[in-house]
Amino acid sequence: MTDTRRRVKVYTLNEDRQWDDRGTGHVSSAYVERLKGTSLLVRAESDGSLLLESKINPNTAYQKQQDTLIVWSEAENYDLALSFQEKAGCDEIWEKICQVQGKDPSVDITQEVVDESEEERFDDMSSPGLELPPCELNRLEDLAELVASSLPSPLRREKLALAVENEGYIRKLLELFRVCEDLENHEGLHHLYEIIKGIFLLNRTALFEVMFSEECIMDVIGCLEFDPALPQPRRHREFLTKTARFKEVIPISDPELRQKIHQTYRVQYIQDMVLPTPSVFEENMLSTLHSFIFFNKVEIVGMLQDDEKFLTDLFAQLTDEATEDDKRHELVNFLKEFCAFSQTLQPQNRDAFFKTLSNMGILPALEVILGMDDVQVRGAATDIFSYLVEYNPSMVREFVMQESQQNDDDILLINLIIEHMICDTDPELGGAVQLMGLLRTLVDPENMLATANKTEKTEFLSFFYKHCMHVLSAPLLANTTEEKPSKDDFQTSQLLALILELLTFCVEHHTYHIKNYIINKDILRRVLVLTASQHAFLALCALRFMRRIIGLKDEFYNRYIMRNFLFEPVVKAFLSNGSRYNLMNSAIIEMFEYVRVEDVKSLTAHIVENYWKALEDVDYVQTFKGLKLRYEQQRERQDNPKLDSMRSILRNHRFRRDARTLEDEEEMWFNTDEDDLEDGEAVVPPSDKMKSEEDLMDPISKFMERKKLKDSEDKEVLGKSGLSGRQSPSFKLSFSGSTKSSLSSPPSSASLNPGSPGSPGSPGSGSRNSPPAAAVPTKGALVGLVDYPDDDDEEDEDEEEDVESKEDPLPPSKKSKLSS
Repeated sequence: MTDTRRRVKVYTLNEDRQWDDRGTGHVSSAYVERLKGTSLLVRAESDGSLLLESKINPNTAYQKQQDTLIVWSEAENYDLALSFQEKAGCDEIWEKICQVQGKDPSVDITQEVVDESEEERFDDMSSPGLELPPCELNRLEDLAELVASSLPSPLRREKLALAVENEGYIRKLLELFRVCEDLENHEGLHHLYEIIKGIFLLNRTALFEVMFSEECIMDVIGCLEFDPALPQPRRHREFLTKTARFKEVIPISDPELRQKIHQTYRVQYIQDMVLPTPSVFEENMLSTLHSFIFFNKVEIVGMLQDDEKFLTDLFAQLTDEATEDDKRHELVNFLKEFCAFSQTLQPQNRDAFFKTLSNMGILPALEVILGMDDVQVRGAATDIFSYLVEYNPSMVREFVMQESQQNDDDILLINLIIEHMICDTDPELGGAVQLMGLLRTLVDPENMLATANKTEKTEFLSFFYKHCMHVLSAPLLANTTEEKPSKDDFQTSQLLALILELLTFCVEHHTYHIKNYIINKDILRRVLVLTASQHAFLALCALRFMRRIIGLKDEFYNRYIMRNFLFEPVVKAFLSNGSRYNLMNSAIIEMFEYVRVEDVKSLTAHIVENYWKALEDVDYVQTFKGLKLRYEQQRERQDNPKLDSMRSILRNHRFRRDARTLEDEEEMWFNTDEDDLEDGEAVVPPSDKMKSEEDLMDPISKFMERKKLKDSEDKEVLGKSGLSGRQSPSFKLSFSGSTKSSLSSPPSSASLNPGSPGSPGSPGSGSRNSPPAAAVPTKGALVGLVDYPDDDDEEDEDEEEDVESKEDPLPPSKKSKLSS
């Protein structure tokens, strides 16, 4: 037995009744010892691996469809299909299957599909065939009843399909339809509607090929116009012949392709518009109709994709300035529909499709189209761009990065997209919402590639923040120059909300780039201006942006917030909201509650020292009193040298970690060491471990010491703090030796009382001292772990820390542990 090798695609039907492409290869038939029979073998053309090994079983029903398809079921819910490139190859394999099963190759199905009860099987022995009534006007009612009674039974359905197919019954029925329509015989037309609908539910490809042929399809649609449930017939044929026009924007030379496009459009119209919505029981009866449309679309895309002259002409006319606007509109709509058809392709075929479009220059063409004034053309171009971004964002990123080396920022493709988002004239900003989603996909690190030689994330984000971010944030910065938004109409607010949503996404997913941008451009201060907007949704977007930043628990962000007193607009918004119990109230309280629960020490101290007077009367939640309690606990820990030395002794016995890189040390400081200190420093601790530390001290002396400290602190705070919520200069100076480090860093473990140089056993004694504060005559602010002194000295301090880190791989906290 000789092998015949033909090029095929292997498909399997998934649970959603859609065909999945399993690969392309060459099919042959051969005897397989393991399977004990002649089998169909498909080997992949790429690597020769076995895509399919299926034994030709004598009882399996194989179907031949559309001259190039062979379909069969291997198990109850496992359907397979071979799609041949050439009809000759399909015929050879079909002959082989028929030879094994002992069938005539002229048939389109090799077996009766048997799925009937024992009673039906017994009936079948006595009545081997189904006899159809003569195709006459007076017998249409009998035929309609026969079709309706046959549909529930798979066996009778199969017999009916064979009878209709063998006797050429469909063409006879369509002749009767023309007679009934001429005679205006509505009863006969209603019967024909039921009969044709029933033939659709027989789910048989051979019948579809007759019904969807050029000479029959319009009459079939005509039969389906006369639904007995409707008072007046539908006018589907009138729509298809007069309203729906086939526009050949680029001449199609292949008549087969043109006919296939016409057929697919009409069959799709039948499925979507003409046939009634199938019931739950009828849904699976139309699976072959779905498959018919699916394979037609695959064929159309393949034929167009292979026609290089067609695609070359298409893109040439799209980008030609001499092309008329109406013509360009049609070209863009054709390309949009072409891309929509590609969604039916399997991933590997779709990949090849978009590569072809990319090679033809689809992205430069879209750039030209998006720069045009025609709103409809730009809308279609946006839809095409969305197909490209959703399927292959890396291809778009690569194009815009290469483009930036040759063009100015103003005409970059990605900046055109941002400008269209900003300038959307739709009151509901429908286009802007779509474009924002595309930008979000493009800047999402989750779908960026990382290879050994190149990291797409680093390269693209550097490009985006250098060339595009200023365009995106321009409306935000332009609208927040004063204390209130300069434009506060609904459309502007919607646009700013979209921009804020994208910036919030960047805060969550981009660490280094967005942090630099926010701090250098003072973005958060400008965003918080929007809390004064009359539109609650925009004020909430601004709060959400700040909440994401605080949620990162990044001390760089925290120092920026404290340095610029950025809680002030939040407190103002909270107070101006009054006692109203709404989303604004809840969002602001949740933000302060997060600071309290997560015990963000620097922010806790900043909030209490600057805004306590404004917030102390809020008693319907315990958030602000809890913050004050946290703050007092921090102060007690800082001002109690006995606890300091006790903590040093305990810390001496703690486990020492291995040396890390500089970046890991910093991260470890914020995430781990702070917690360690928190555990050791808590005066009113939540954990049992802290209780054991307290138990080591004399309870009475401890209580007296706390009382004295608290009394002196209260007097000092009441005497020097202002009512406005922001520190007065004297307040700041008086605390420069005692609380400054707690504002911008985790609290020092050394005693911070003015005049006290720090206990010798404390971790601070092993670290360098901070520069003396202007109003404090002593060097009281010893650095225990990491200290951030006044803003003027931050850069120098960071440089010193970098040098120190390079010289010693251990972070300051580790050195202090060793020294103690």
